[in-house]
Amino acid sequence: MAKVIATTASYDSTYNAQTLHLPRLLAFHGGGTNPQIFKLQCRALTKALQTSFRFVYVRAPYTSQPGPDVRTHFADKAPFLAWLRWSYKDGAKMPMPGEAVESIHRNIKAAMELDDARGATGGWVGLLGFSQGAKVAASLLYTQQYCLRVLGREASPYLPCFGFAALIAGRSPLIWLDAESKVPRGLINAGTLSRAVPADLEPVPRDERLVVPTLHVHGLKDPGLELHREMLCGCCDEGSVEVMEWEGAHQVPLKSGDVATLAQAIVSLAKTSGRVDVL
Repeated sequence: MAKVIATTASYDSTYNAQTLHLPRLLAFHGGGTNPQIFKLQCRALTKALQTSFRFVYVRAPYTSQPGPDVRTHFADKAPFLAWLRWSYKDGAKMPMPGEAVESIHRNIKAAMELDDARGATGGWVGLLGFSQGAKVAASLLYTQQYCLRVLGREASPYLPCFGFAALIAGRSPLIWLDAESKVPRGLINAGTLSRAVPADLEPVPRDERLVVPTLHVHGLKDPGLELHREMLCGCCDEGSVEVMEWEGAHQVPLKSGDVATLAQAIVSLAKTSGRVDVL
């Protein structure tokens, strides 16, 4: 039976004395992987941005089957983890929406506190997510925005308002990450299966779409490309998005040219957000 991973487990972070002062990005791995694998997947990107950002990898709360190609390339990197439940097949009890929200927030808080304890002092400025992790990153931004603009309060007493997100192969619908209020139109609750899209799900109202700056990274050979474009066009305001299309599949870019383009786009996004003064 699947289980929630204890938040006292070791959280992966780029621990380097030269990065302690840099602005920090919270990094959300894909479903069926883990922080260790995501760090390997991002190795070229972190090297390209090693003087600009400190990457802090958050661990998803649920055990999972390995994601696509993970068993082939990272079979020795278990346990495999997920932010949302994949299916009912493993017999695991589906979490209540509030429990799922608390599990995600608890693990984010644990990753941040551990990096603070390691001596890092840079501001928490943005998010990076891949696949299911991109869904969570975009959802976190949306929840923060909706709570401030519609509900008139902060979404969390301990999370800063992140200024931007780089979303690699993220798909809609977004999930609602606030345990104290009902789910807004166009979103699903955090206890829903990862790829479930209710037939009666309304679109996100145009005047409530995400306006926090986002970069959408789309692999043109990714079988889920149209779903990734749905997040871009259906969840985000067209005036706040940038798009990077590259000749890749469902993966984090690794080739030098693609990585250079992505790194430059993230730096530009950070400057646009106003959260990073000099990079």
